[in-house]
Amino acid sequence: MDFIAINLIGLGVMFVLLALGMPIGFALGVVGLVGSVIIIGSEPAFSMLGQTAFETVVTHELSVVPLFILMGYFATSSGLSEMLFRACNTWLGHRRGGLALATIGGCGSFAAICGSSLATAATMTQVALPEMRRYGYDERLATGAIAAGGTIGILIPPSVILVLYGILTETSIAELFAAGIIPGILTIAGFMVTVSIVTRINPKLGPRGPKTTIVEKLRALWSVLLTLVLFLLVIGGIYTGAFTPTEAAGIGAVGAFVLTLAAGRMTSKVLVSCLTETVKTTAMIFTILIGAIMLNKFLTLGGLAGALGDFVVALNLSKQLTIIVILLIYFVLGCALDSLAMILLTIPIFFPIATAIGVDPVWFGVIVVMVVEMGLISPPIGMNVFIIKGMAPDIALSQIYRGVLPFVIAQMILIALLVAFPVIATWLPSTM
Repeated sequence: MDFIAINLIGLGVMFVLLALGMPIGFALGVVGLVGSVIIIGSEPAFSMLGQTAFETVVTHELSVVPLFILMGYFATSSGLSEMLFRACNTWLGHRRGGLALATIGGCGSFAAICGSSLATAATMTQVALPEMRRYGYDERLATGAIAAGGTIGILIPPSVILVLYGILTETSIAELFAAGIIPGILTIAGFMVTVSIVTRINPKLGPRGPKTTIVEKLRALWSVLLTLVLFLLVIGGIYTGAFTPTEAAGIGAVGAFVLTLAAGRMTSKVLVSCLTETVKTTAMIFTILIGAIMLNKFLTLGGLAGALGDFVVALNLSKQLTIIVILLIYFVLGCALDSLAMILLTIPIFFPIATAIGVDPVWFGVIVVMVVEMGLISPPIGMNVFIIKGMAPDIALSQIYRGVLPFVIAQMILIALLVAFPVIATWLPSTM
């Protein structure tokens, strides 16, 4: 049998295993291992599995992953989300839809420390949803703002998704972090504009809150000053080259620990919980990564990845049209897969195609993450939507999806803007 046919059968089996409920890491690994056994034999394939697992675990660059995850858990435990939301609400709450605006701002600020979309959505649901309900906000706007704001977590650095993309494609993580800053800010701005538009059309969706004095605004800003300093220290250090992403992750984790300690929330129970959850999350990510690398090697051995690249090049499509086709595929996959699985599964296939047509790998990483963001709030899966539904079971799923629709449209516009003007993502890394 032709090796490419074996690759295609393997991919089909993998989707069947996923549909049957097998964990994504095991599904990728099993298909990659069995397929490699068929192509090169059992001894070389099992040797490749052992070498892949060992090299993945001991890779120095991957130490950034557990450190940034630990930083996020410390940030969650310290109450930073509440402080950031209150600060944003003090500045924006008096506007129409002000609490929703504050939620978007709080999500963006918290994402800069947390780095996880699901954690951002879960945390802000606890913080912002009760407040919006108390002020009579429509459930659609309230849940839509939280779900959309949570997606910013995988774009604004530090982003675990960008780290894994950088390692898989051998792209500079520092440049990826820098490239995510401006698109991340534009995403926050775009979502805020969306809130302003929908509340102007229907003011009952998000009534105004009480006004605050300039003294209250400055006091609120002062309360989150250390958090802003920590973010600037981590990202500024990477941008200026003062330290590597791994060193920045270590500094960020220590800084988040100190903030939790200063907030009076660091107990032995909280510390053990943060460390335990970090180990669990890291193990899950590493399992998926090992499985993805095995699948990548299987597709390389079979020649499918190279054949797809040659096929796309032979079509002689324009670079823009090729990128649009790839992004449409990502959008469809985003409706059925979670963000981490989608990145690790598809990058080995699409990245060679992107490089073959001369696409900047840094820009490609950012645009892919933005499309993945949209998948987090798109039906039928929409992981952020299900997080909110799980924490607010009395709200109908249909209401949440109706709430996120305007934000999906806004994200489409932002993606189109980035495709038309790649310099939005590439300018800042070029200045490093």
